[in-house]
Amino acid sequence: DVPQYAILSHTWGPDDEEVVFKDVENGTGMNKAGYSKIRFCADQASRDGLKHFWVDSCCIDKSDSVELSEAINSMFRWYSNAARCYVYLSDVSIANPEEASELKLLYEWGNNFENSRWFTRGWTLQELLAPKTVEFFTKEGWMLGNKGLLAQKIHVITGIAIPALLGQPLSTFTVEERLGWAEKRSTTREEDWAYSLLGIFGIFMPLIYGEGKGNATRRLKAEL
Repeated sequence: DVPQYAILSHTWGPDDEEVVFKDVENGTGMNKAGYSKIRFCADQASRDGLKHFWVDSCCIDKSDSVELSEAINSMFRWYSNAARCYVYLSDVSIANPEEASELKLLYEWGNNFENSRWFTRGWTLQELLAPKTVEFFTKEGWMLGNKGLLAQKIHVITGIAIPALLGQPLSTFTVEERLGWAEKRSTTREEDWAYSLLGIFGIFMPLIYGEGKGNATRRLKAEL
């Protein structure tokens, strides 16, 4: 049996700042900017009594195309099966919450939260919808709330129906509605826009990087 685990949702920084699989293999990467979110995930998982955690940037060997394809086709399930999903918002910051008034805090983080890059990325859509428990944190590690508590705010930001955020099966929403949730999101590799939706639609297909977003989307729609 797979033990309970936490999983991290985040936005990737520049490649040279992310801790990748090779860094883990070689025991390097602790000086990279991306190490702080891995450290955060480990610490938060420990606080929640979880002995295992998973971070895509350093747990997938992206140089292995077979492993990458398997991971992308499995990603929705991995997020869905996680005991906790921690959303690390690197562009949402609250320096000293103890010293600020509640009103000031609410204004500060609320404004930063709705403008976070995390809500504009393709891969974070399934990372929001798949797990049962999604908790949002500032870059300092302060918890802002969970998906249920923030559902109305997230609905306003993303246009995603509140029942979908609260766990209603995604298959009960129309294809057009689900595609609409991703419409304004973007991915670094253009094909990933389509590949990031595989789990949202419960389908599996081989990855063909270089085919372009249009072809990848056509293949996706042909499976629906």
